[in-house]
Amino acid sequence: MLAVRSLICKPCPFSVKSQIASLVHTSANSCSSAKVAVVLSGCGVYDGTEIHEASAILVHLSREGAEVQMFAPDVTQMHVIDHGKGQPAEKESRNVLAESARIARGNITDLAKLNASNHDAVIFPGGFGAAKNLSTFAVDGKDCSVNKEVERILKDFHKARKPIGLCCISPVLAAKVLPGVEVTVGHEEEQGGKWPYAGTAQAITALGAKHKIKEVTISCSAFMKWC
Repeated sequence: MLAVRSLICKPCPFSVKSQIASLVHTSANSCSSAKVAVVLSGCGVYDGTEIHEASAILVHLSREGAEVQMFAPDVTQMHVIDHGKGQPAEKESRNVLAESARIARGNITDLAKLNASNHDAVIFPGGFGAAKNLSTFAVDGKDCSVNKEVERILKDFHKARKPIGLCCISPVLAAKVLPGVEVTVGHEEEQGGKWPYAGTAQAITALGAKHKIKEVTISCSAFMKWC
């Protein structure tokens, strides 16, 4: 998650092509005035936010003194996964905002209230929730739709030339709503299991975006490979 640190603490090339953005900070080594929105998609890797990724992001933001506000859409999850069995939990339904509140310790805000003018950057942790709850990518692939609030936020931050951090599977969100965007999920070949979700790179291309092979970037491959 060092990519998150570089995103917050110094002017840097934005993962979305042709955008350069830097955050307001009080000194070369301080980001105490940076206001960063973190968008969650539930709680748990298989049906929501990847908790390790969210925690790593929050740790780095905290260390650099950023002011963080967490958001999630007030919608029903696509489904609920029993993480012990790795199988759907029948006849169970959960709300994305309520589940995300677990990670935020209750300090969570409806995504509809997120305004790009009030923040210096936005970061989307990974987890299957990005592909199931923030979009329908897990089911529909290149023909997916993106939650209307997520789409609005991505377009607003893009238009304002503000950094967008995208971890793990989250780059597909930008790939869908920002034509020609350049993102990465790491590598395009599995390399003997080193990059188990390399096939996502082809899906990103099918969405009309450009995939960049990189080890560490702002658009981060996260648990697809340590970054």
